[in-house]
Amino acid sequence: HTCTCAQLFRVGLAMAAAHSLHRCVVSQSGKQTASVFFLHGSGDTGPGLREWVRDVLKQDLDFPHIRVIYPTAPLRPYTPMRGAPSNVWFDRHKISKDCPEHLESIESMCRSLSGLIEEEVKAGIPKERMIIGGFSMGGAMALHLACRYHADIAGIFALSSFLNKDSVVYQVLKKNQSPVPELFQCHGKPDQLVLYQWGEETNGLLKASGMKTSFQAFPNLQHELSRPELEQLKSWILNKLPPGNE
Repeated sequence: HTCTCAQLFRVGLAMAAAHSLHRCVVSQSGKQTASVFFLHGSGDTGPGLREWVRDVLKQDLDFPHIRVIYPTAPLRPYTPMRGAPSNVWFDRHKISKDCPEHLESIESMCRSLSGLIEEEVKAGIPKERMIIGGFSMGGAMALHLACRYHADIAGIFALSSFLNKDSVVYQVLKKNQSPVPELFQCHGKPDQLVLYQWGEETNGLLKASGMKTSFQAFPNLQHELSRPELEQLKSWILNKLPPGNE
């Protein structure tokens, strides 16, 4: 008897729930009717990203009805840092779009993050009232998580992010006949760490694979967040997750 991928994923999900990720939460000011997961870049933490967002916006990214959740990736050896431990969502062979994905670590983190999504569902938030996104590596993680396992959420955002050119995400989207969430993507033109071209190519390949996407270019943005970018993100989130009628 062999287990299907879905069965293995569910077993892993149960195991992941027992090792829940640390997270930092910005609570809604009224009744919660929606949730946003904002995943940090490599080497950062949930509280670190929340603080950075607050520094850039001069206030929290907060809403009357949306809970914003900043999980922290566990420490793991990170190959681009010669195996030194870092808070990363998955390993990379190198920081390049022209190499294979480290699928084993990506799968493991999809299970852990799915545990957090299930917690929100149990608290009464349906998946179509959730958005998953992130900065840099966090955006790539969000694309794997949402496109492959949670295609019924409201949307995905990716800031200064890219997918490897032969990403399994593209393969899944091409085979998938059902709708997938819309993507909001932003990238700075002078970004020296994750090149603008990588972000633009990722967006084009996702669109060619059947995904509805938008792509915002920022002429003076390095590998960082900016206030205009976060303000556009906030408007997009509110458009996708409007207040309920309660």
